Amino acid sequence: MFDVMSAASFSNFNSDFHFEYTECDVLGSRWRVAIPNKPHTCTGLPDPVKGTQCTFSCHEGEFLDMTSQQCHKCSAGTYSLGTGVAIDEWGSLPTGFVTHGININFGESDLNCSSSTWVPKDDYIASNIDECSATLSYAVNLKKSGTVSFDYLYPDNNVYFEFFVQNDQCQSTDSENRWMKTSESDWSHYNVKLNKGSNALYWRTTGFDLAGSAVKPVLVKNIAISGVAYTSECFHCKPGTYSAKPGSARCTPCPTDSYSNKGATVCQQCEKEKYAEVGSGSCKPRPACINSDYFYTHTPCDSTGQTQLMYKWIEPKICSESVKGAAKLPASGEMKNCPPCNPGFFVSNTTTSTTCEPCSNGLYSNGTACAKCPVGTEPVVGYEYKWWNQMPSNMKSSVFNREYGDSERTTAWEVAGEYIYTTPGDADIDYLLLTLNVPGYRLPKSMAKDSEMPELSRITFVFETMCVGRCSLFFMAGYSAVEHWSGSSSKQSYSYLIKDNSTVSFTWTFQRSQNSNMSQYSDDLAKIYSIHITNVIGGVASQCRHCALGSSKTGSACVPCPSGHYMVNGTGLCKKCPANTIIRPEQPVGESACIPCGPNTDRNKAHSACLSDCTVDVSSSGGTEPLHYDLTSLANGTSFQSSPRFTNKGLRYYHHFTVGLCGKEGRELATCVDNVTETPKELKGYACQSTVVPSGIRGQGVVSSSPFVIGDTLIGVTTDTALGHMSSPKQIFPTQSSLPDVIFYYRSSETTQACKQGRSTTIRLRCDPTVTAKNQITLPSNCSEGTCDGCSFHFLWTSQHACPLCTKSHYREIVSACIQGIQRTTYVWQQPLLCYGGVSLPAQKVNGCVTLDFWLKFGLSTGTVAAVLLIGISCYFWKKTRKLQYKYSKLMMTTGDKECELPAADSCAIMEGEDVEDDLIYLTKKSFFTKIKSFSRQRTSDGFDSVPLKSSSSSATLIGDDDDCFDDD
Repeated sequence: MFDVMSAASFSNFNSDFHFEYTECDVLGSRWRVAIPNKPHTCTGLPDPVKGTQCTFSCHEGEFLDMTSQQCHKCSAGTYSLGTGVAIDEWGSLPTGFVTHGININFGESDLNCSSSTWVPKDDYIASNIDECSATLSYAVNLKKSGTVSFDYLYPDNNVYFEFFVQNDQCQSTDSENRWMKTSESDWSHYNVKLNKGSNALYWRTTGFDLAGSAVKPVLVKNIAISGVAYTSECFHCKPGTYSAKPGSARCTPCPTDSYSNKGATVCQQCEKEKYAEVGSGSCKPRPACINSDYFYTHTPCDSTGQTQLMYKWIEPKICSESVKGAAKLPASGEMKNCPPCNPGFFVSNTTTSTTCEPCSNGLYSNGTACAKCPVGTEPVVGYEYKWWNQMPSNMKSSVFNREYGDSERTTAWEVAGEYIYTTPGDADIDYLLLTLNVPGYRLPKSMAKDSEMPELSRITFVFETMCVGRCSLFFMAGYSAVEHWSGSSSKQSYSYLIKDNSTVSFTWTFQRSQNSNMSQYSDDLAKIYSIHITNVIGGVASQCRHCALGSSKTGSACVPCPSGHYMVNGTGLCKKCPANTIIRPEQPVGESACIPCGPNTDRNKAHSACLSDCTVDVSSSGGTEPLHYDLTSLANGTSFQSSPRFTNKGLRYYHHFTVGLCGKEGRELATCVDNVTETPKELKGYACQSTVVPSGIRGQGVVSSSPFVIGDTLIGVTTDTALGHMSSPKQIFPTQSSLPDVIFYYRSSETTQACKQGRSTTIRLRCDPTVTAKNQITLPSNCSEGTCDGCSFHFLWTSQHACPLCTKSHYREIVSACIQGIQRTTYVWQQPLLCYGGVSLPAQKVNGCVTLDFWLKFGLSTGTVAAVLLIGISCYFWKKTRKLQYKYSKLMMTTGDKECELPAADSCAIMEGEDVEDDLIYLTKKSFFTKIKSFSRQRTSDGFDSVPLKSSSSSATLIGDDDDCFDDD
């Protein structure tokens, strides 16, 4: 390890030897020994002598003369830290510093990082700008506790930058102290304590150029280390600096238009036709002035309300007007009417000028005079700038020059009446910054803060860019770049939602070109016409609005309407919204402020959001009973990621998504983190996205950056493929199932340049009882990033927990045969099974039964009895028929006794007790009823019926004679 205490680099090598101290012994003593400057020189060296005590040290501006072992002041033109080391020259990598690059993809890509190192650039050292991890290290051995300090410029949060120390006890800097704070517009100073003994210092950066934009490097300069106990020589002032008197602890930069060489005691003035910037080591010829070297502005309004148009040179002025063809400064003095004061301000006239002053608290103004808000109203507080006669007091204009350092130029944006615009720059790659600072935000009294209502404030601005080259306008909220526009942009409006009090500054940055060091595109400019920010603490009011009053007393303070109420337009009266509606986030005025909740959602207690309790009821396709879903198992936050993607340089990264599907108040929200910056940034909602890079940096698994919410409001839950101007086409995730997908619809309130209506997300829940994992979420096959347009995101979540609850209609029963008097009833699921949970299959039922042998015997017995009864009945009716036949025959025989008369009733009757057993009728083999019919119809050849009869006395056949009553006539 490099030992600064005994380093020969701080000694005089002009002689044959130099002095060094030995290591301190246990008594705190050491020896001064002579070390030859030439190899193989071992004779003629002074003998070792007792050295100073180890606690001895020199003051700032002094060095230790090793010959006399006394401290002496440094001469003019040099300096020293006394007990430290200063590194402020970076023409090459100083002795003791080591830099190297590594591939954070662990060799999984072809990214070559061997040349990805920190690069010295005269006054500072710059980090890498590619997707490797570059480390700058320095080892130092301290004899007592000390410090290390340095200046750094860290303008880009697409770079991971950390500084940490490891000592000889292997103790490292705390993780939370490693992060470097992003620089907004100037160099930052960092200081940390060092322990006695060996210390290794590390500066490490990693670029994440995932968006394709150029990454700005981290710059480090003026590294100072104290605690080395002494330095044996003084350091010469670097070019561009000087020290005028002996015993200086540091050198002073040369002022503008002056220069100095190394070790200077005074700066030299440049010639008339040459110039030099602060801290320059030489002078440069002045170029000819051009039109981009001046700008126009307005003077403050005078007492008559007039302003004067003025042309000014950009300061510091480096061009020359005397060179042939140089541009001249246009004449100033044209008088114009002053623009009105901005809303919330009033005109204040004095004997010499007219100024705009803010209205006091509780008053409002349209830009002329202040007035008190009427009873029942409250002022709408904020900042509204739409007239630009002078730069507002809370706005600052500055320039980052080509080396990402501060510049002497103070004019980057200038007022021009109706707009504020960018002035020409020294180089196209300069950054022209306009910063607006606000003290904080507070909701008005008529609006209550609610966790489901994310809007605390909103900033809206109207802008325009006019460029020949590829210029860029960046808008930053705090340290984060929110949006950027490239090339010429027509006049348009952009709005950004502010959700918490942590964002108290906004910056507009204009750059003409990322590559040109010249003023090739000096005519490219950006204009901002208006800026409006709401709910600012200490802001001014441009108007008043009605509000609900705390009581009926005059002068009563404004209060929010009760939950679920809107304010009747033009009055302070509150009226209740219809059932299951919420109040829109902005001022709830008019019945249109009541927004109905979507299907399968219910309003929260504050009437500010529609929530789902993770239960869904939908109608089934066959008109049967509705399907009931319980999605509680899927409610908690679930994370998944896209397939790996690679930058042009081979860096592997993923799009990481987090989803919090549903739940009532107090539910677990989806969270995405940006852990690249000093203070981790968290975004919460129903669904969010971040970009992650697998990394071994600082022992963490991944580096997460660029988070944004893709769904913070639940619109509804349904099986329909469209809801609220959003859609989830079936062809994105085709299916053959008859069971419809349940679709959750979300929307994000944050708008971007590409998504002017905000982002939206649909999550399809598809039933699959075979999927036991809870986080099997897939992205569309034709949109591997979850979205095809960057605004509408679609996901498919397949799970058994996405199935409807099972009911009785999902199973059937199977009845077994009767075996040995036992019959079993078994219940099985209908196939294919499309349900989960709910009712369970009933247990098997066992019932007693009668076997087949019994029923066979019973059947035979019953059949036998029935046959016997049938035969008996047949015999009975047959006998009855015989009797009837006999009576009929006898009746016919008695008709011959009396002509023309019918027989008497009893002439053919069988007397009771008569035996007809012997009366036989000779029948043919025809059926019984056919024979009866034939008997009644049979006639003889003479026209009479003949009936064969058998009497007991004769077997002859009786044939009646012709009846005279039946003549043929």
